[in-house]
Amino acid sequence: MNVKRILLDVAITVPLTFVVAAVVSYLYSLIAHGSGSVNWETAFQMAIILGIVLPFTRARVGGPKPTAQ
Repeated sequence: MNVKRILLDVAITVPLTFVVAAVVSYLYSLIAHGSGSVNWETAFQMAIILGIVLPFTRARVGGPKPTAQ
């Protein structure tokens, strides 16, 4: 595993997941309840969890592939 690549993936995944989760919770609140409010706690928790899990999973599964001969 390349640690530098994993840390870069974490640094990209966390803010991206945070923004997407915030937008989704805002739209859900707006459509379902009629009040546009963001659930910041859920967005932050999801960003941290997925920001750590997804890059490690990608590094573990996406290892070196055998070459065709």
